[in-house]
Amino acid sequence: MKMTRHEFLKAVALGGLSTTLATLGEISLLAQEGAAKGKPVDLVALLGGEPAPMFEKGIDALGGIERFVKKGDRVTIKPNICWDRRPELAVSTNPELIGAIVRACKDAGAQEVVVFDNTCGNWRACYEMSGIEEATKKAGGVMAQGNEQRYYREVALPKGVVLKSALVHQAILDCDVWFNVPILKNHGGAKMTIAMKNLMGIVWDRREFHRKGLDQCIADIGTIDKPATLNIVDAYRIMKTNGPRGLNESDVELAKALIMSTDPVAVDVASTKFFNQFVEMPLSNVKYLDMGEKLQLGTTNLDNLVQERVRL
Repeated sequence: MKMTRHEFLKAVALGGLSTTLATLGEISLLAQEGAAKGKPVDLVALLGGEPAPMFEKGIDALGGIERFVKKGDRVTIKPNICWDRRPELAVSTNPELIGAIVRACKDAGAQEVVVFDNTCGNWRACYEMSGIEEATKKAGGVMAQGNEQRYYREVALPKGVVLKSALVHQAILDCDVWFNVPILKNHGGAKMTIAMKNLMGIVWDRREFHRKGLDQCIADIGTIDKPATLNIVDAYRIMKTNGPRGLNESDVELAKALIMSTDPVAVDVASTKFFNQFVEMPLSNVKYLDMGEKLQLGTTNLDNLVQERVRL
């Protein structure tokens, strides 16, 4: 597939991701100079494919699943599984993507792959309707319940500004590595719900976030001493408005993108920039981004990262 430089930049206008576009004919991989010199890739953006193939290309660009998962590891995957809505409504993370991640972890020798979320609605209905339960089990993973307090243990957050402790799910605390896999969508309170906000689903009492200040608490929970090994933002379908629950398919855009990074702040900045191709959302409106950078969770300056782009 051929495309002009203008068309490509318009499609993946991710700010600092548009640095070195050497080949714009039959595109397969677009890399910064740093990646070409063998430096580890920090962020990869993919466009134009289905969820599973985009993940497979993306994880290869990041150095392979073996960079993150070792034989015998216990792995946890934390998608966004909010309400009992079908995948076409972009409420929850795409089930095909979750299935692909589970398979990759099992192929890398993981002894167990657990998928869970502290859902907003009935957890059984959410797991089933989202398609994530079926995809997880078919790929060899297991679903864990996230809606009972007995599964959570208190952890200290000494670096937090207002959130100094939280009850965190045992699937996060007891695993060797975990993947944060949100969907890209609008949120009425925080403006955007992406990687950083997805951590609200690893804690028991989310009401405390609203009592103490939503944006600052979103940044504070990111100071947990066991951060996600990799953040994988599902932008295959995005919810443009009326988030986080949405109203109908008119809220949804088929964007066919995937953005992956070890840096939760950077991946949220890149994802918000991509979101701006569909609906205006100034970075300054997403207040927890700067708060996260101040807490040294990551960078808002994408030029600081080694990046690659893949066009399928």
